[in-house]
Amino acid sequence: MKRILLFVATNIAVMVVLSIVIKLFGLDRMAGAGYGGLLLMSAVVGFAGAIISLLMSKWMAKRSTGAHVIEQPANETEAWLVETVRKLATAAGIGMPEVAVYEGEPNAFATGAFRNSALVAVSTGLLQSMNKEEVEAVLAHEVAHIANGDMVTMTLVQGVVNTFVFFLARVIGSIVDRAVFKSERGNGPGYFITVLVLQVVLGVLAQIIVAWFSRHREFRADAGSAQYLGSPVPMVNALRRLGGVEPGALPEAIKAFGITDKAGFMALFSTHPPIEVRIAALQSNR
Repeated sequence: MKRILLFVATNIAVMVVLSIVIKLFGLDRMAGAGYGGLLLMSAVVGFAGAIISLLMSKWMAKRSTGAHVIEQPANETEAWLVETVRKLATAAGIGMPEVAVYEGEPNAFATGAFRNSALVAVSTGLLQSMNKEEVEAVLAHEVAHIANGDMVTMTLVQGVVNTFVFFLARVIGSIVDRAVFKSERGNGPGYFITVLVLQVVLGVLAQIIVAWFSRHREFRADAGSAQYLGSPVPMVNALRRLGGVEPGALPEAIKAFGITDKAGFMALFSTHPPIEVRIAALQSNR
């Protein structure tokens, strides 16, 4: 429920800002050209936020987690992390990502707008709770996310659903305004109320689609880890270890790129499949 409340609050804030931008730049005139113009405006708004978020993803991740990028390894653990990620990046055919460590419960994530300049971060809790083979499997999973272009693909999916949420909310708002509130010229209060409500409702429903896609790509990243290491066993062991601990919470903007996520009551909105399902998928591909 907390995740949904955070989404609703963020969605309202974003829509207020976008509405101001639309007015300032005269983009609202596009809607006057009919559904084609409205769809174009919706695409501009829908993709703008997703793309800006992608371009800022590394900066946001570092700020929100307090991650320390390893510029010069200060100890044996940091040196091992950098060399392990370098080896995995070479195997995946991508540029060397930045490697970072942050304070927190067991988790890890990868983010960044470009395959050759991404960021891989692990928590101190994960380093303390796993052996090197298991940590390497988690790092391989995150490198696989980068190699698969998951950050860009997720941005495109988010942009598409944003576009249709923006578009449908306004189309339905116009219909309700004319049919229920009998507005004949321009948009009356019924339009604005309906758009605001539908923006939230449709936005929440859209996140189910985004979460479903996120769960799907986790299987690919797990398989990538098995491929880079030559066996699914390290990743299976890492997942089993994660199944015995409480996963550390990640900020909303990057939680889809973590190694695990809390499921249960809000399973439809979970960005990761249940650990036991991921283990079964890895074992079936041996």
